[in-house]
Amino acid sequence: MNVLVIGGAGYIGSHVVKELNKQGHKVTVFDNLSSGLRQNLFKQNGFIHGDILIKEQLDKAFAQGFDAFIHLAAFKAAGESMVSPEKYSVNNITGTLNIINSAVEHGCKRMVFSSSAAVFGEPQYLPIDEAHPKNPENYYGFTKLKIEEFMAWYEKLRGLRFAALRYFNAAGYDVDGEIFGLEQNPANLLPIIMEVACGMRPKMKIFGNDYDTRDGTCIRDYIHVTDLAVAHVKALEWIAKNDKSLTVNLGSEKGTTVTEMVEAARRITGKPIPADYAERRPGDPASLVASAKYAAEVLGWKAQHSDVDTLLETTYKAYQKWLSKTNA
Repeated sequence: MNVLVIGGAGYIGSHVVKELNKQGHKVTVFDNLSSGLRQNLFKQNGFIHGDILIKEQLDKAFAQGFDAFIHLAAFKAAGESMVSPEKYSVNNITGTLNIINSAVEHGCKRMVFSSSAAVFGEPQYLPIDEAHPKNPENYYGFTKLKIEEFMAWYEKLRGLRFAALRYFNAAGYDVDGEIFGLEQNPANLLPIIMEVACGMRPKMKIFGNDYDTRDGTCIRDYIHVTDLAVAHVKALEWIAKNDKSLTVNLGSEKGTTVTEMVEAARRITGKPIPADYAERRPGDPASLVASAKYAAEVLGWKAQHSDVDTLLETTYKAYQKWLSKTNA
């Protein structure tokens, strides 16, 4: 298929593009490079420097004629969304509607969307399956849930076929070591751990140590970005083959506490990684663990690289490679 990957120069996007290339698809990346990096682009792929808030640029892109598109251009920091909801409204809601409207106008009606476990909010039961009630606890999760609802309406009214992939916590780096462009201003746990391990910041904060978990810190289901990339391509091929939409949870089905991740990072890197406990952040559930049973049934997908050691080792190697190139 001829696929437009919106946000394809970013952290997750670049891994998705690599997997699309591997599976023989033709790929063009659309990215404004606000957080994506040119070094994450592959030479064999087309590139359009464009912004999802400028609909004319999207129209020009979709006019080239694509069979499908993958949308990975949303802002994703849950904490930031609680203090800057306007930023998330404009980019995530308005930007996504611009994308869908341009796509449909130009006859591109297959969409893969990076949704999030944040749509669920505080779990009513674990592991979380697709039927779990949706009650987001942060504004980021609210924007993702609204986009899922928009897609369902466009399916009814415009024949859009979509895959909404609700991932849990994306982490790790390319298992082949080919992608090592670092996230800009990261807010996720593993990049922050690595910045401390590599001397890029003096220490880190662990937000909350009084949760009802085995060590008082939040439990999360970390999923390797290479596993995520495989799921995106499988989902795209599934909706194209079946002419149906799909909503599916993606996770490793294992929960790791923040403290356990920091301790494992100390073991793997050999660095002290100073960490102080801080107040809880608003909108952070105590525990999130996925059921990926449906993904296994429908897509034949299962996490292959999402053990803690692989997550940390691939991330540490990416940081070391980036630093060696930067300081060369």
